[in-house]
Amino acid sequence: MKLRAIMAVLCVTPLMLSVSRAQAAESVAVLHWWTSGGESKAVGVLKDDMTKAGYKWNDFAVAGGGGAAAMTALKTQVISGNAPSAAQIKGPLIQEWAEQDVLVPIDSVAKSENWKASLPPAIDKLMQADGHYVAAPFSVHRVNWLYINKAALDKAGGKVPTTWPEFFAVADKMKAAGITPVAMGGQSWQELTLWEDVVLSQGADFYKKAIVDLDQKTLTSPQMMQAFDTVRKIQGYFDQGRTGRDWNLATAMVIRSNAGMQFMGDWAKGEFASAGKKSGADFICAPVPGTSNAYTFNVDSFVFFKQKGRDTATPGQLAMAKEIMNPAFQEQFSFYKGSIPVRLGAPMAKSDDCAKKSYNDEQVAIDSGGYVPSLAHGMAQSDAVAGAISDVVTKFMNSNQTSQDAVNALARAAKTK
Repeated sequence: MKLRAIMAVLCVTPLMLSVSRAQAAESVAVLHWWTSGGESKAVGVLKDDMTKAGYKWNDFAVAGGGGAAAMTALKTQVISGNAPSAAQIKGPLIQEWAEQDVLVPIDSVAKSENWKASLPPAIDKLMQADGHYVAAPFSVHRVNWLYINKAALDKAGGKVPTTWPEFFAVADKMKAAGITPVAMGGQSWQELTLWEDVVLSQGADFYKKAIVDLDQKTLTSPQMMQAFDTVRKIQGYFDQGRTGRDWNLATAMVIRSNAGMQFMGDWAKGEFASAGKKSGADFICAPVPGTSNAYTFNVDSFVFFKQKGRDTATPGQLAMAKEIMNPAFQEQFSFYKGSIPVRLGAPMAKSDDCAKKSYNDEQVAIDSGGYVPSLAHGMAQSDAVAGAISDVVTKFMNSNQTSQDAVNALARAAKTK
């Protein structure tokens, strides 16, 4: 009898181990739009960490459109009842998805890891819906950066511009030296990024009234006219081949010294790093002229969707949320992505001078009220409003429309429901 009992245990044990391994090997489907060189390396850090923890990573990367194509794919998946475990979503869209009752809370992780004390207040608020944490933030990107090829700047004999007159002086010198002054792509979100940079140069309070509050008086003010005039003047320094050009191809122009400057968020720094370029020696990152005391933030986040047969987060979803906010992960992720950790107090000693400046400027902006959400990158308004404003900017930058007509159109767009 004892022998039979021992044999029975020996027969059952492999089965139990098999079940345990199957549970540990939960497949985590992840939808995102990180497909460029630096972005792919960054998300690869999370993939490796999740794999080491015993989970299967099912990567669903959708390139193009600054995330627009990914959002279309996500809607299709959710409607068909095949929602991913996690998806990259930003800003007000987090709350919009929560209203559809398709997200699961991750409060247990957020509370045990004390996220509220670890995140900037503006970002902590964005991660919640109806008092529950439904998203985990990866990193913070500063949008109002100007990248400058140091060799091009030296050849032109210019200095890093801090005002628009200084910027145009440098651009003129680069043009005279045979260098395309400004590398620019031909996509609407890139055009909106440039426009919001210029709006921010009118002051953080002006930006908040115009972009966040959609104040009609501010939107139709002489200052807004001046912003459109400045954008028009900057356009005179683009090359003729920007139509349809993606952002990383514009960055490559600066990396290869084919262009002198680029207006782009600090994810572009990941492209420089992938090319073996070093800040200070090969390129310079500086605040957009007139915005040194302000910080337009763009936060990458993952939300977690209900899986079939469950109303609570799976072990894999909770493990992912916890890993995303791990200080060591945030540090390594930011190295590749070009961002800074969203977690306050995360390690910065190994970061380059651009990242350190970004982190220091962020703390100053938070304290001074200059910390503002990016419209172009889904942080400030709903898709409907942001899309309407983007259409105004795109039309202006691709036609002979006057600044006055653009301002009038902007005021109408802000009323979009």
